[in-house]
Amino acid sequence: MKITDRKTKPTLREERRLNRDGFRFIAGLDEVGRGCLAGPVVASAVILPLKCRQPWLLEVKDSKFLTPAKRDFLFDKILDTATTCGIGIVEPAEIDTIGIAVAVRRAMLKAIAQLSPAADSLLIDYFTIPESSMPQWGVANGDSLCLSIACASIIAKVTRDRLMIRLDRDYPGYDLARHKGYATRAHYAAIARLGLSPIHRRSFCASAIQTGT
Repeated sequence: MKITDRKTKPTLREERRLNRDGFRFIAGLDEVGRGCLAGPVVASAVILPLKCRQPWLLEVKDSKFLTPAKRDFLFDKILDTATTCGIGIVEPAEIDTIGIAVAVRRAMLKAIAQLSPAADSLLIDYFTIPESSMPQWGVANGDSLCLSIACASIIAKVTRDRLMIRLDRDYPGYDLARHKGYATRAHYAAIARLGLSPIHRRSFCASAIQTGT
């Protein structure tokens, strides 16, 4: 069953199941920015304490279903409470070179490498990482079902949004702070008017370059 309900509350059920199987440090992973025209792809890995009973955990859900203010609030809570957290970033030029699918996995590997203590197993939203030999499971709708994945989605989303707001000051005119690099009509219009900036993904913007729309 596809999970799309905004009221769905993720749990630690999968993490605790893996813990019963002998795993101690189960990292949830998610990424943001896969389909953007500009800016990096950002991934996060989060290991939560399995006995965590913080009341704010009831407010955690897929980052897409949270307001910016709620994401900012939960971002700080997650960082304060998580056993460890890692962030991986792959820049636009590298995305153009290796392709977005490889770039997403590379960002996740970077996030995993930052974890201390190191993860001994992975729960990933939808897919697995063939470049890693670590025990891992792809969870369909993982950011709606698994608490560690949902927390990773929030960390990745807030990190990338804040980065795009800073980049908006460096590359004015594209309104990056508003659309965060996604393919909006206004973004395409800005590309037609200003051309591509150094943070645009050339491989994603080919149609805009060719048509001027």
